[in-house]
Amino acid sequence: MNFWDRITGSDMTREMNELDKRAKRLPAEYQKAWKEMAALWQYGDFTGRNLMLPFANSLELLETAAAEGRSVTELFDGDIQAFCFELADVQGGKSSRDKWRKQLNKNVLKKLGAAE
Repeated sequence: MNFWDRITGSDMTREMNELDKRAKRLPAEYQKAWKEMAALWQYGDFTGRNLMLPFANSLELLETAAAEGRSVTELFDGDIQAFCFELADVQGGKSSRDKWRKQLNKNVLKKLGAAE
């Protein structure tokens, strides 16, 4: 990857396009699940680079489940959002809400005169 690709994020765009192409070859139920996994983006850092591996691994999971004939409901227990949250938590991802909560708590403690 060259410097320009890294700065503009075009390498990530290419990688996501490749993942989307792979997802379009899946059955409709799995394609819908892949689209719902976009909820992972809220756990990204400034660039979103930290999410490229989780996206690739999630798609691989969907491809494997489709090959084995497992349903999406069985795979995620019907809650894809919870799966995304757990995946992001394992990867150390924080949503904007988590970041704001931490900053608010820090400010309140500062105003109260307590140290973190």
